[in-house]
Amino acid sequence: MSVTNWDARVYDRDFAFVAAYGVELLDWLQPRPDETIIDLGCGTGDLTARIMESGASVIGMDADAAMVEAARERLGNAADLRVVDAHDFAVEQPVDAVVSNAALHWMPAPVEVLGCVSDALRMGGRFIAEMGATGNVAQIRSAVEQACREAGLPERRWPWFFPSPAQYAAILEDAGLEVRQLDFYDRPTRLSGPDGLERWLEMFAGDVLADVPAEVIGRAAEIARPALWRDDAWWADYRRLRFRAVKIA
Repeated sequence: MSVTNWDARVYDRDFAFVAAYGVELLDWLQPRPDETIIDLGCGTGDLTARIMESGASVIGMDADAAMVEAARERLGNAADLRVVDAHDFAVEQPVDAVVSNAALHWMPAPVEVLGCVSDALRMGGRFIAEMGATGNVAQIRSAVEQACREAGLPERRWPWFFPSPAQYAAILEDAGLEVRQLDFYDRPTRLSGPDGLERWLEMFAGDVLADVPAEVIGRAAEIARPALWRDDAWWADYRRLRFRAVKIA
């Protein structure tokens, strides 16, 4: 589910906006006490905890063991938490819903992922998610690539899958998941501190940039500054896809 070695504590401390934006998904999910819901890519368990407050039973899944351990520290034995690859998972009984926040774009084989999601849902079950969409962090990537070219470094191979709305809707429908609502929008996201862009890159692209010297990262920030620095803060150029789909086949 992730190709980055996550630092769960730094993630919670410096990138809490990920979970904060995920709370908006609860309005689409509308969890009920009698339901069983999978939180796919549960991270440190913030959204999992909020779903549990509704009285629903939650299965939290994440590929990163450190994230799952952090979620377990947060939730204790109250939640069913599993280290799972989203490309190959199954549940004992069909569930009422699957929810996923800021995780699907880390999964490079969406057909496999959505096949597992569809198989896990009962007929009529719902899938609610938000993910990065086409053009997400394009200016950040462009700045890094320019800085690497200037330094004579190889082209970067980014780990993310950022689909267009039409592209992802087609994959959902092929998996037997009928799209009922889909939003595609820009969501500029404020990063904390004057080094916010560098810390964002360290957290979310650390493996991709492992061979890139600090001065090259600094040059990337210099290139990005005219577009992404305003009001005394860095603003990541996020573009998001949020959808609600129902299993019909």
